Amino acid sequence: MSLSKTSAWPLALTYVALVVYASLYPFSDWRSQGIAPWLFVVSAPPWYWSRFDIISNVLGYAPLGFLLCVAQMRSLGRGHAVAAALRAILFVALLSFMMETIQSYLPKRVPSGLDLVTNILGGGMGALVAVRLERLGLLVQWSRFRASWFEPRAKLELVLLALWPCSLFFPVPVPFGLGQVMERLETLIAGLLMETPFLLWLPVRDVELQPLTAAAEVLCIMLGVLLPCLLGFSVVRALWRRVILLALVLLMGVGVTAMSAALSAGPAHAWAWLDLHALAGLGAGLVVGALLLHVPVDACVVLLMAALVVHAGVVNQAAISTYFAQTLQSWEQGRFIRFFGLAQWLGWLWPSATLLVMARRLPLRRLRLGRN
Repeated sequence: MSLSKTSAWPLALTYVALVVYASLYPFSDWRSQGIAPWLFVVSAPPWYWSRFDIISNVLGYAPLGFLLCVAQMRSLGRGHAVAAALRAILFVALLSFMMETIQSYLPKRVPSGLDLVTNILGGGMGALVAVRLERLGLLVQWSRFRASWFEPRAKLELVLLALWPCSLFFPVPVPFGLGQVMERLETLIAGLLMETPFLLWLPVRDVELQPLTAAAEVLCIMLGVLLPCLLGFSVVRALWRRVILLALVLLMGVGVTAMSAALSAGPAHAWAWLDLHALAGLGAGLVVGALLLHVPVDACVVLLMAALVVHAGVVNQAAISTYFAQTLQSWEQGRFIRFFGLAQWLGWLWPSATLLVMARRLPLRRLRLGRN
């Protein structure tokens, strides 16, 4: 399989970026302790280590080792599985060592040799799983499945589809309301421009953000369901496969949103978000998605771009309630601090990344139509 046809490289690079962010968050209060930053290698592990820390480190780096090994096998060709695994493990070791070294300059991070060992162990386990799956022929079967289900150019689109459920883990003020970044972006820019004449250039809101109306909330949820559906429809042509994709999007979205609610508010509140408005939005998304099953691929690209723009306009008009702000604080400063970086950035950037990928396809289609 050629490098241009595999999704393993984009997924691996995305995962590397997320690991870097999660390892170095919150990127503030940098200071030097006056000791060698690599001294953690020979230091005793922290006394407060728990079994959860070990398991989370192993599981956190296992997907990276798996993706890197698969990407290397696709680049080197069949018969080089061992070399691919060794390269993947070496990269994981270097990345983990670099992250632990840089963490010595962050007051909220404690570098540890045990961290380094468990990270490498996780990456090695992921690489070994990839080698085993390759020798069993399962990766080849996946390649055949992908070739039969999706269009040949579906590389970045599949990456975005795979990342969409992960982007729903971070709590959002409106279910499926990804990409709510304007309020935080305005605050960030205002802070950077403070005490400069450029601060006067920022637009000033005439009114404060208000909670969405019932109609706007239903529209936001409906569009949030349709976005991954249209993304999938843009690379899937067969009707029955689109039906399966629509069902999987709904089941996956509802399940991950419930899990996010359970993590943030407790298992007893896992389904508190599923009120009348959410049910109406999900139902509308299902109906409209069913009506779009026969839409051509070209039209799906255009509809998806339009839906992304409308969805961004609606979700960025939603005010964050006091209760929701407290929920975010528990994620950003509490026990979810590592997972926070991964999930929140996915939720912020997924709509924008999808819009850019779809925009990339439009010039090709115009040229093709012009030649005809």
